[in-house]
Amino acid sequence: MAEVHITPIPGVVEIFPKVYPDNRGYFFESFRQDWLEKEGITETWVQDNQSFSQKGTVRGLHFQRAPFAQAKLVRVISGKVLDVALDLRKGSPTFGKIYSTILDAEKNNLLYVPKGFGHGFSVLEDAIFVYKCSNYYNKPAEGGVLWSDPALEINWMVDEPIISEKDQEWPTLAEFKNLTGGGL
Repeated sequence: MAEVHITPIPGVVEIFPKVYPDNRGYFFESFRQDWLEKEGITETWVQDNQSFSQKGTVRGLHFQRAPFAQAKLVRVISGKVLDVALDLRKGSPTFGKIYSTILDAEKNNLLYVPKGFGHGFSVLEDAIFVYKCSNYYNKPAEGGVLWSDPALEINWMVDEPIISEKDQEWPTLAEFKNLTGGGL
């Protein structure tokens, strides 16, 4: 069974699967729907994604607008990342708050990020990042919040971030809030 941690931001859940090591290596269940169902989460997963990123890369903070909004279940299969979920839900008492955790291939931990959140990560060690999505990617529905917005106070834990041009052009949280009338 897995150990499930409820985070300070409602809806965001961290999961630590039980790992069974022996002299041959190890075994663990990397996903079980009942882990989430016990927390009232009943997503239908329709897409799996995988990326490789070198140490120092920062990706995010991304989201998909309705009706293409996506929940994500994220983990690394090699390396280590700082994973960040930003609450962008209109009217949420934790709007603009972040939850961050280190996803580590040695811990095999996962993070569930609900719809209505911006998501991003920084790469602390070269990493292969995998995630399930509850909806298909739709380019016109893509959005983001500026990763370096000082109001978010995110310590990405990298000295010289490698960032895409697109991720440098997203609005700040305040601009996002004004553009959307208060959130997603």
